[in-house]
Amino acid sequence: MRLEKCWFCSSTIYPGHGISFVRNDATVFRFCRGKCHKNFKMKRNPRKVAWTKAYRKLAGKELAEDATFEMEKRRNRPEKYNRDLVGKTIKAIEKVTDIRQKRQDRFYEKRMESARKQQLRADKVQLEKEVHLIKAPAGIRAEREKLKEPVRQADAKRDAMEE
Repeated sequence: MRLEKCWFCSSTIYPGHGISFVRNDATVFRFCRGKCHKNFKMKRNPRKVAWTKAYRKLAGKELAEDATFEMEKRRNRPEKYNRDLVGKTIKAIEKVTDIRQKRQDRFYEKRMESARKQQLRADKVQLEKEVHLIKAPAGIRAEREKLKEPVRQADAKRDAMEE
């Protein structure tokens, strides 16, 4: 069973799925779904379309250089199967998958660290602007009373002068 990669978005195409487009020069383009095929026909560049893997790697949102991806490369040689070798290979694939997941998690945490700091700064600014929404009503009343006190004193002086 051969799993192909979509030419546009780089996702996996399983047997019996997707669309193949063969150009006049015999170049074969495989697409996972109509969305990718239509974007290809519209001559869009996958590196500029935000949902593709090419864009994510270019924008630094996805782990680009990882040795575990080398194992996924397609090989066109037929191989003789050995039961022990297949068992070991399956165990190795599980380990590689686990290692890749841990690397991706570390990469994500590292990338999100600056975003967390930026969000914290934005939250502090918003809190300073909208502190009136969270201050206790008693505190607000006391502040209003303090503001009205000089006005009352001025009114009292004015009344005293009029008499």
